[in-house]
Amino acid sequence: MYNVKSNVATEFINHEEILETLKFAEENKSNRKLIDEILEKAKTCKGLSHREAAVLLECDLEDENEKMYKLAKEIKQKFYGNRIVMFAPLYLSNYCVNGCTYCPYHHKNKHIRRKKLTQEEIEKEVVALQDMGHKRLALETGEDPVNNPIEYVLESIKTIYGIKHKNGAIRRVNVNIAATTVENYTKLKEAGIGTYILFQETYNKEAYEELHPTGPKHDYAYHTEAMDRAMDGGIDDVGCGVLFGLNLYRYDFIGLLMHAEHLEASKGVGPHTISVPRIRPADDINPDEFTNAISDDIFAKIVAVLRIAVPYTGLIVSTRESKKTRERVLELGVSQISGGSSTSVGGYVEKEEEEDNSAQFDVNDNRTLDEIVNWLLELGYMPSFCTACYREGRTGDRFMSLVKSGQIANCCQPNALMTLKEYLEDYASEITRKNGEKLIKEEVDKIPNEKVRKVVLEHLHDLHEGQRDFRF
Repeated sequence: MYNVKSNVATEFINHEEILETLKFAEENKSNRKLIDEILEKAKTCKGLSHREAAVLLECDLEDENEKMYKLAKEIKQKFYGNRIVMFAPLYLSNYCVNGCTYCPYHHKNKHIRRKKLTQEEIEKEVVALQDMGHKRLALETGEDPVNNPIEYVLESIKTIYGIKHKNGAIRRVNVNIAATTVENYTKLKEAGIGTYILFQETYNKEAYEELHPTGPKHDYAYHTEAMDRAMDGGIDDVGCGVLFGLNLYRYDFIGLLMHAEHLEASKGVGPHTISVPRIRPADDINPDEFTNAISDDIFAKIVAVLRIAVPYTGLIVSTRESKKTRERVLELGVSQISGGSSTSVGGYVEKEEEEDNSAQFDVNDNRTLDEIVNWLLELGYMPSFCTACYREGRTGDRFMSLVKSGQIANCCQPNALMTLKEYLEDYASEITRKNGEKLIKEEVDKIPNEKVRKVVLEHLHDLHEGQRDFRF
């Protein structure tokens, strides 16, 4: 039985409810009256149910779809403005005991070079990332209790936060590791992580178990209930996602929203972020073997409907996607992107040869961070390296209440401007610096509060003079 507040995976992600929702969406895909009612509700920026969102995703009326895209752009602008948060993944280890059929880390793969970074190697990777200008990382590691125990992850986080190189510093470490215990989530919280990220891959239990034939990840319930345990362990911000292409996208889209509804209903706050990766080529993995791949048009519509359905949640698109695709979805709702990424263990210090690959997947957008920052500036976006909310304790329900009230913009805009200024002073190329200074001047003038605007101008001057790390 479907129960949004239940802590049992098969009850809050209920197969029968998803099938009924799929049927309802199919029956109403041309129901103009219902679709208009859903869009009117969406304009209130209070979000949509999984069933309402499924109808929008299935809608086959072109003029209604255009209304949908227009609304997604408006909602994104209302909550996020033109700010785009930047981050990079850091792969610590590719040792893994699972048998995931879509991931080159699977334990039967004898082609991939297995590697685990020492703390000294982590320091070198972090220095390389700091020299690019990154302030926010997402730690990645395979599941292996011998090679990658929680103690290793905790030690690595401590190492990362302790590295100060020139003007560089990693101010927020998000963590994407396998489902674990409440006790271990408490340890991660105490280590000062930002968001705990875990992709469901697919919400279809039968497909999930086929895709994960061996290893601890085979346990659908333990994996699906991980976010509940993370929050029970004190982690305020969690990040969900599915790997589109593994299963039918409509099913996983509904499951993703049901998961968000469950966290809101049972824990008081929904996911801080949602990621929408699509399967990519990798060592020992041929994406053509997965027959559920989605087109760019469907991908764009998924992003747009997610932005409408969960207006307060950050949407993430990584370098899995091409420049062209990322540009398209940025205006439809994406608020965070990675840049200058390596998906190899140790890949920031030493670029690997193809035959000596330890990467999890092929990167589609291979531009440097500076090229991506300049690209965003030329498109009219404001690249943000802000980590202030996490460091000021504006997380979980406190963050969401500020977002829902519209007050968060009073912090976000100034912080984005100041962290962009830091980047321009320390890391930017001449053309990026020129474009960035132009945008900063334009955006400062738009700050409505005169007192805030005055403080920002003072801090921008101080940053030019060599001071660092101001925040609201």
